[in-house]
Amino acid sequence: MEVIKIIGIALIALVIIILIKQYKPEFAIYISLLTGVLILIFVMDKLTGIINLLQTMTSKASINSTFLVILIKITGIAFLSEFAVSICKDSGEGALASKIEIGSKIIIISMSIPIISNLLEIILKILP
Repeated sequence: MEVIKIIGIALIALVIIILIKQYKPEFAIYISLLTGVLILIFVMDKLTGIINLLQTMTSKASINSTFLVILIKITGIAFLSEFAVSICKDSGEGALASKIEIGSKIIIISMSIPIISNLLEIILKILP
């Protein structure tokens, strides 16, 4: 039922934003940003539970923990950049949002190089 709480927070913020935009439109972005941070804090418990589960599964399966750390960082970058892109688009800065998207994609690709190279090494060992 956490999703109902998240939707409730978002709808309350939406009503506040609509009301504030009539009088002080520059404050609407602050309400949106605060709501996004509040929702992120609210789901942080779930996120730490997922990370702990992945760490447990990685140790049981004898998978290199470095890869798990890289995947968690990549996922974090994707979530944070999507959050920043949404904020930029909400405030009417589509050009800045696209620059954030491009930059985050380049960072994600550069971070995934060790995983890609390891996979290629495994494939080369399998092939005759």
